Amino acid sequence: MTDIETKRRLTVNTEGNAGPYLMVPLDQLPEVRNVLQQNGIGHVVAPDAIGLNGRPVIAIIDFGRSADVGRIQAVLDAA
Repeated sequence: MTDIETKRRLTVNTEGNAGPYLMVPLDQLPEVRNVLQQNGIGHVVAPDAIGLNGRPVIAIIDFGRSADVGRIQAVLDAA
C-alpha cells in the first residue's frame, strides 16, 4: 500500500519503546483500517492526530508490543 501523500510505501515503524506503529494520512485512515480489519490485525488509532497548520493530517495506528510486524508489513504490501 502506498502513502497517498508521499507516494512511498507505508512502512510499519519499530523505533522507540512504544511498540510498532504506522503513520497514515488522515484521509487514508479508513482504507488502511479496513485492510487491517479484513486481515484480523489488531490495532488502535491514537486519539490525537499529528497536525499541520492547525489541522490534523497524520493518524498514528498502534499495533502493540506483541504484534507480528512482518505479517502486518506483508498485508500492507499486498494491498
